[in-house]
Amino acid sequence: MTTDAPATPYERLLAAATELFYREGVHTVGIDRVIARAGVAKASLYSSFGSKEALIAAYLEVRHRAMRERVERAIDGRRSPRDRLLAVFDVQIMLAGDSEYRGCAFANATAEAHAVSADEVSDAYRGWLRGTFTALASQAGAVDAETLGRQLHLLWDGAAQSARMDRDGHGAWAARAAAAALLDAAQPTD
Repeated sequence: MTTDAPATPYERLLAAATELFYREGVHTVGIDRVIARAGVAKASLYSSFGSKEALIAAYLEVRHRAMRERVERAIDGRRSPRDRLLAVFDVQIMLAGDSEYRGCAFANATAEAHAVSADEVSDAYRGWLRGTFTALASQAGAVDAETLGRQLHLLWDGAAQSARMDRDGHGAWAARAAAAALLDAAQPTD
């Protein structure tokens, strides 16, 4: 929180859910734990979100906004179209190097939640990420930006799963190198 004012029950519940769901999983963490961590009454959960499913969706929306902001800052800090595209993978390298990194929050949540709202928010996130890769590929002069965007998205997903499953951030470096090679191969030939 950025203010000194006490957080609302909504904000406290969302902060607690964001911490617990990412660290331990959306299915594993029960509503009672979120309520206890937030220090609010059970009625606050239902008046703020209506259900655990809606709380999961709100948590994923927070993760989406945070990732979008990180990626946009990284892209904005680069000048050349090539560097702007590779900056997205630099974000992933930074994330994978964090000892608290537990992989892609969206993949984790949809794998265990079986909630329509989790799928909808995850679909929106994935559409945004693929669209970002495609737009950056186009700006970098790729002959078939749509195909390159999909390939880059697959590299992103693979690196996230590698970091989660192998507990090793080196996959993010390999994904960045593969992205550079794919970008080079996607350039027009004279």
